Amino acid sequence: MDHKKRFSTRVINEKFNKQDVHGAISMPIYRNAAFEFPDSESIAAAFQYKEDIASHTYTRITNPSVENLERKIKAASGADNVMMLASGMAAISNTFLTIAYAGSNIVTSPHLFGNTFSLFKFTLEAFGVEVRFVDVNDIEEITSAIDENTCGFFCELITNPHLEVANLPEISRLLKARNIPMIVDTTVVPWCGFDARKAGVDIEVVSTTKYISGGATSIGGAILDYGTFDWQHNKRLQMAKRTQYMSQFMFKLKREIARNIGAAMDPETAYLQTLGMESLQLRFEKMSASTHELALFLSDNKKVIKTSYPKLSGSPYKKLSDELFIGNPGAMLTFNLKDKESCYRFMDKLQIIRRATNLFDNKSLIIHPESTIYGTFSPEMKMIMDIEDNLLRLSVGLEDVEDLKNDIIQALN
Repeated sequence: MDHKKRFSTRVINEKFNKQDVHGAISMPIYRNAAFEFPDSESIAAAFQYKEDIASHTYTRITNPSVENLERKIKAASGADNVMMLASGMAAISNTFLTIAYAGSNIVTSPHLFGNTFSLFKFTLEAFGVEVRFVDVNDIEEITSAIDENTCGFFCELITNPHLEVANLPEISRLLKARNIPMIVDTTVVPWCGFDARKAGVDIEVVSTTKYISGGATSIGGAILDYGTFDWQHNKRLQMAKRTQYMSQFMFKLKREIARNIGAAMDPETAYLQTLGMESLQLRFEKMSASTHELALFLSDNKKVIKTSYPKLSGSPYKKLSDELFIGNPGAMLTFNLKDKESCYRFMDKLQIIRRATNLFDNKSLIIHPESTIYGTFSPEMKMIMDIEDNLLRLSVGLEDVEDLKNDIIQALN
């Protein structure tokens, strides 16, 4: 990463891997399945990885439009390697399909996005992978959960919807001493607001559906490898190959797991998300500033029982948030009303804020997590995950913040 250039300059001016034949300054959409070669030796060399600059053979494996987005994310984040996939959940599942094995365990928090919790607790456990839930802010609890079969520690940078901030530098010191990779879902704060490498993250997973898509234009996910973990300590990857350009983790992921699972990103999605990357910092700064202002506004309203946002002075994560993040800690806040019925009445009266799932659209979105994202979980599981039935999650968009305030006031009244 060129630290002499600032974030948006790096992202916008990242060069193509190969010069476009027509000199296009925006990467075209290569919407095709296969790529032709001039002769038999050339196609054999491509399939056997003998080229200096790798050619594209088949879009499920690589594609110029997707590769261009990977290069922009690499420039934005400072990661050693990036892999784009069809969704954020594909990023998480492909990561753990690469490092986990029957008899291994994952140490994580119960405070996870619903599908992530379900992946660990139900899908992977069926294949002999144990999940161990801990309080990620309790170092002793994490330490006691780790053993020789722990394949990775996973958490969300800021939990959704609990808005807890993990002390990643402290956790990283523990994990490095125990040779455990730290894998973090950083979707809530993009790279212009958070430096994952500095915080000790080894593998970063992101739902690019959110900020990166540029207004919920498409579904996507990314896996970023910072090259900071020695995969000789992972039983699954001890014998995996590494190259000059790829760690054992990324080699296994790109050359086997991702190909066999087939959750490839679509070229048109890559094009849309490349455009989204170029305006990412501008949108994030406005959305997150509005979120902080709305959090302060809601905190002063007597009809709101509790407001959660890490930058609020009353948040237990305020100090850590100020240390970890550049500017505001994301564009999501939560607040509690009297009861579930009050939440429903409030949502139904909103006129600008949309009743919809997703995060970090250009439009502000609100959802009642207990009855939607976690609606199919049993009461016992909801208790484990600490999902409250009087909590609302607000993703703040690009509307004028005064209009959002007025919409909230009329709905509360």
